Formats: sequence, C-alpha cells, structure tokens
Amino acid sequence: MKGAIYLSLDKAFDFLLSVAITRPVFMWGAPGIGKSALANNFANEVGMECVSLLGSQLAPEDLIGIPKIEDGCSRFFPPANIVREKPFVLFLDELNASSHEIQKAFYSLILEKRIGEYRLPEDTIVIGAGNRAQDAAIVKTMPSALINRMVHIHLKASHRQWLDWAINQGNIHPWVVEYIQLRVDHLWSEPPKHEEPFSTPRSWHMLSDALYSFGEDIPEEMLEALTYGLLSPNHAVNFKGFIKQLRQKHTITSIIKGETKWPDLPSDRDILYFLAQSFKGYLMKELPNDEASIRSEHKRLAVTAKDRLKELTRISIEIAQSVVGPNENGELLPDWFLIEIARDLPRLAGKS
Repeated sequence: MKGAIYLSLDKAFDFLLSVAITRPVFMWGAPGIGKSALANNFANEVGMECVSLLGSQLAPEDLIGIPKIEDGCSRFFPPANIVREKPFVLFLDELNASSHEIQKAFYSLILEKRIGEYRLPEDTIVIGAGNRAQDAAIVKTMPSALINRMVHIHLKASHRQWLDWAINQGNIHPWVVEYIQLRVDHLWSEPPKHEEPFSTPRSWHMLSDALYSFGEDIPEEMLEALTYGLLSPNHAVNFKGFIKQLRQKHTITSIIKGETKWPDLPSDRDILYFLAQSFKGYLMKELPNDEASIRSEHKRLAVTAKDRLKELTRISIEIAQSVVGPNENGELLPDWFLIEIARDLPRLAGKS
C-alpha cells in the first residue's frame, strides 16, 4: 500500500484510544506481529468485551443470520455471537481474507453498525485487521467502498516494546529474552515466499512456552526440532549456537577481552557462527559511523576487534568474512573501520 504509515504496537494502541472510539480502524500487519493481542488489550483498556469474528472462516449466515417466518414475513435473525445488550469491541480479524460476499455484508456493519434489521449497541467499537498481500497469506482485494469506510494503519514490530513486555509481563523464557537483547534484528522477519517457518513475536512466544515445558535440560535434538520448527532458518542456527555457548560458558564479552578463545572444534561451528554474528552486532552498536565522532575508546576497540578478527580468520575465513559483510538488512560496519580492515587484514577484505 503506497504512502503507508507504520506504527509500533504502543503507538498503535494510543491511536486506537483516540480514533477507534469514533471511527472504524483497520490494522494491516504481518502474521504473528500482535494484531489480535492489540485488539484485546484495547478492549480491556476501555472496559469492554472483545468479540472476534474470523473473516476467513465466516459463511454468509454466520454474519447476516438465518431467515425465519414471522407474522407472514421473513426476517433475518442475527447470530448470537454478535448480539449483546451492552456495547463491545467487535474485532473483525482476517477481514480481507473473507469472501467478497462476506465483505459486502461488512459494509453496513462497519459504517452503520447494522446487520439487516439488527443494530449493534450504541458506542460499540469496530476494529478490523488483516495480513498484507506480500505476506504470502490468504488475502483478497478489498473493494474501494469497504476501504473507504475505515481508517488504515500499518503495524511494525518494536524490539524495545516487546522486550519490555517480555521481561515485565510476558513471562518469556530468559534464554529467549537474552537472545533477542543480543539480536534485536531477529525478533521478526519478512514471511518467506516458500513454505517454511519464519520468526515473529508470536513464534518466539511459542518457543518460550516450549522451553519452559522441556526445562533447561532439553536435549539438543529437541532444541533443534523446536527452533527449526518455529524460526527462520538463519535465526534457528544462531539460537541453537547461543544455547550451546551458554552451556559451554563462552561469551562474546570474554572473547573480546581475550579471557577466552574462539571455539575452534569442527563440532562447534554453530556456536562459532553465533559468536561471530554477536561480535558483529556488538561492533555495529559500539563503533560510530561518523569518523568525526571517533574517540579514544573507539580506537582501542577497533585495534582489539582487528586482533580478534585475525584469530577468527585462522579458524574460518568464511565466518570471519561474514563479520565484515552486510547483515540481513544490508547494513555494514562503519566505513572507516572497513578501510582499516582492508589495510591491515587484506585476506579478510578479499584482497590478495
């Protein structure tokens, strides 16, 4: 959607509090980003029941009701799941996955809060949600008349907000929290074009629940099945390496300080890759992009980093090169540092 404005979940929550009470809002977002939880949290905040309808599973009679003869005339009686005496939040999930016939039935429901002869209680709030076409989900094009009946916002994942919730409210497993703190870019990934799991706040929550169920002595085979069954493949490799380094007491901090060495056994390639990517993330966080902002502590870190990269190169040139290459988002280490690497470590920079 052109001109889309993306809001984090906390900003979207504030938006709903101000807008949804007067006009229907439609939330666009990738699977697992938290659309349903946001609608439920909003309902709790305004003190209303949240009634959810799943558009992809609705038949016409589920919405408009069943006809009945009364006083010689046929009348449609609304389904019990939307009949309430008090106002409520009606959450139309996967609205754009419903059939066009159902979408037409939503016209009057969204604009006039009416289905046939039945009107929703006054002050009832209507919120819609759906995935995007690029999410490889079941979606149908919404008619312009339906689009024009709602205010549209797009949701984005915020690692800061998710971590705050995970630590203070979500009871998320400490392994998951610590990993996302190290790799905030792994909280969410774009849905793949082919059929495979991918990382979302929901999949990390599911992983957390499973880890609590297994306990800290989870066998490596079970851990591998869990991670590859829930996360993007690259994230699964890294998370498995993260757990392995926890168990073997390897930390990127101790390696940078020179207190421990890079693991060099062939069986530890997964942990070596994870530590290398953590090392890269640490450098991207600590080294300034602007050369004018370089201070003495940055120069010291740069010297240390080159020493550690030299040591890493002796074990695996490919993994060392992944540190100086672009990450999943195409981001690189600061240019001034890459120039130093090209000068002092030409083999690592790909020069002879």
